[in-house]
Amino acid sequence: MEFGALNWAIVVAYLVGNLLLGYAMSRKVKTAADYQIGDRSAPWWAIGISVVATYVSALSFLGGPAWAYGDGMAALAIHINYPLVIFVVIVLFLPFFYNSGVASIYEYLEQRFGLASRTVMSAIFLLTQTITTASILTATAVVITFATGIDVQIAIIGMTLVVLVYTMLGGMNAVIWTDVLQGVILFVGAGIVLWGLLGEVSPLSGALDTLANDGKLNPINTDLDFSVAPTVWAGVLAMTLFHITVYGTNQMMVQRALAAKTLGDAKKSYLMMGFAAFFIYFLFFFIGALLYVHFKGEPFEQPNEIILVFAQSLAIPGLMGILAAAVLSASMSSLSSALNSLATISVTDFYQRFYKAEASTAHFLAASRAFTVVWAVLAVPIAFAFINSGGSILERLSQVASYFVGAKLAMFGLGFLSKHTTERGLLVGVGTGFLGLYAIVAGVPILGLEPATVAWPWYVVIGGVINIAVSWTASVLLDGFQKGWHPQTVVGQLRRFKSEGLPEKQDGWYVAPGRVDNIAWYLLGFFVLIVLFLAWFGTLGGA
Repeated sequence: MEFGALNWAIVVAYLVGNLLLGYAMSRKVKTAADYQIGDRSAPWWAIGISVVATYVSALSFLGGPAWAYGDGMAALAIHINYPLVIFVVIVLFLPFFYNSGVASIYEYLEQRFGLASRTVMSAIFLLTQTITTASILTATAVVITFATGIDVQIAIIGMTLVVLVYTMLGGMNAVIWTDVLQGVILFVGAGIVLWGLLGEVSPLSGALDTLANDGKLNPINTDLDFSVAPTVWAGVLAMTLFHITVYGTNQMMVQRALAAKTLGDAKKSYLMMGFAAFFIYFLFFFIGALLYVHFKGEPFEQPNEIILVFAQSLAIPGLMGILAAAVLSASMSSLSSALNSLATISVTDFYQRFYKAEASTAHFLAASRAFTVVWAVLAVPIAFAFINSGGSILERLSQVASYFVGAKLAMFGLGFLSKHTTERGLLVGVGTGFLGLYAIVAGVPILGLEPATVAWPWYVVIGGVINIAVSWTASVLLDGFQKGWHPQTVVGQLRRFKSEGLPEKQDGWYVAPGRVDNIAWYLLGFFVLIVLFLAWFGTLGGA
């Protein structure tokens, strides 16, 4: 089946629209700060859509259904924790970062511990985000190649060039507003696929019966088996910690919140994700479950193509063009955010910090754009290496990233909440945590340690516990007990607000870290409703 002129027209119109948006936003970019966090003119709802669209990338659009096709709705357990995650992030993380007025969230670590901590975490971010960016490129190439027949490597290069152009032109403003466009197209595409699926597997009750009989329906797997990834315990405990590091310690996610007009707007943009994420992932995983019914569980050599195979079978004029634009939009929102944040960290945490501290704003703007090009070029060969990876790209990426989350969790968590942790102890803990996790997961034959059968969501718990325990102990042994709370801890900040007579609220929102806004409590209630809904949903089939 050829792609056809109509489909090409849809894709080209979409790409041109993004480039025009980038050009329009370029007029607002005068300094490096404009490029990195914008001019703070974007409304909170646009930033909120940008937050949603950035994390819900092509990895979710393609990988989510592929994951559910194999594991059923139980895979959804990994994504039920967003209300808990956003609660923690808006209470602890955002106030520290926004109040500091910095472009790099890792500058907090220097203020709290020292330069070495900031440099280590910035380096970890550059490494993990480059891998993520490359996997996004590969996921995008899957749909481009499948739909058009273009060589996958050419697709990766072409995609990189388009995103690079509009990101370099408009900076963070372009990232946010193209994300809004891309988010709309993404969910239009997903909605069309769901509508077509419901027609194909009708009646829905029969599809649910099939899923239940094949053990694919119940999202609440309560087995205490640590070798299984999609269990409710992994979702509520391990993946809550994992996603806190995604939304609280990842420069790519937090950077757009720093572009908000006020801290209250930053919190509102994150609250959108807290209340919307469950519905988004339920949509993607339900599509995957229904595809399992439609294809009768037939195995696919490339699981990430399942949704595209189905869409092609519908033979609806223009549908493949819309889906191509949808997957492109999902990828472009994540890719543009990644390139901008990689450039920001490169300039603020390395180039400006170690090489050229003093220069004109025009110089640092040029440097930001130059590093954007550098990271785009570096991501391409890594994306080539992902081309032949088996299984769900979403699951594979999560496994790789989970090796680093323990360090992120420990460094920021101890920074906020620990009185006695020092930089020397922290760095000992980070190194020990990574080696300890590797030893447990991979085994150490020389010491007679066999690999442990532990599913990847639990890596954050293992790594985090080792990091925190060793960091605190090493800090006390090396530097002794600290006499007072550091100013950059929650207790230190609250004492500063009190001693300086600063208001803890502005425009009805807490600006002091550790204080809970009234609306944040609704997130906890919403989480309870999610669990109850999924427990009920798992009882629907099996007739």
